Amino acid sequence: MTAVTIAQIILVMLLWAACFPLITAGLDLAPHLTFAAMRALLAGLTLTMLALALHRPLPKGLPHWAMLAIVGLGATSLGFLGMFHAAEFVSPGIATVIANTQPLLAAMLAGLILDERLTARGITGLLLGFIGILSIAAPQFVAPGQQSYIFGVAYIILAALGVTVSNVVIKRIAGKVDPLMAMGLQMLIGSIPLVLIAWATEEPATVRWSFTFVGILLALSLLGTALVYWLWFSVLEKTPLNRANAFSFLIPIFGLTIGALFFDETLEWPQLAGIVFVILAVGLVSRHGTRSAEKVAV
Repeated sequence: MTAVTIAQIILVMLLWAACFPLITAGLDLAPHLTFAAMRALLAGLTLTMLALALHRPLPKGLPHWAMLAIVGLGATSLGFLGMFHAAEFVSPGIATVIANTQPLLAAMLAGLILDERLTARGITGLLLGFIGILSIAAPQFVAPGQQSYIFGVAYIILAALGVTVSNVVIKRIAGKVDPLMAMGLQMLIGSIPLVLIAWATEEPATVRWSFTFVGILLALSLLGTALVYWLWFSVLEKTPLNRANAFSFLIPIFGLTIGALFFDETLEWPQLAGIVFVILAVGLVSRHGTRSAEKVAV
């Protein structure tokens, strides 16, 4: 893995970490799914129009379109539905922590579908990362009055499952379709259920338009979605899913740092210990943490 690829992955994780605070801030100004649909549409249109302007090719063949539809329904429809509804029940810090158990789910699916096998070092790294995430979350989970968060946890698990499936499918089509066109189209496809559900269950006209909301929407759509998914697809064209996904454990660290810098959140010793575990986990999985089934057979 080159230094440029690592830098791309770290940027992706940093931008993803900023999404939950932006979602939380925006929900005071717009209904949940209306906000989610606008995010998906704006990001999808931006990438698709850019791809068309650059004369990038459309996907060829029904299998590629079918896989893009799965990515759209997983990452965009289920992912956004889960994240935006979870923000009603769960604080951004807890949401970030729970959502990033996703690499563990992806590691299992990658072994079944992509023939990516975790080495002993990789398994140790993922376990350390999971322990680190639990340690980071512990002070919030044991605090009083957390029982109502069960709904938020369920929504986040739904989002994590959607993202997990989409990541595996993205890896399958990486290198076979153009990244800009593919990610733009999957967002447009995934926005359709969000638009329909929002139209049926919410009042889109109640959006409180302001410079603040427009700024949040643009940052979330262009940086936290369009740029992130294009970078992520580019990374998966040249990096095993398990190895790239291990860096997802950095997202809670970035989230806690954002909270400490901008929201006066403090770190307790379990969270500091968790950060150490996460850093070790990233190192273990990113360096010879996976190998293909062919190499395992040999």
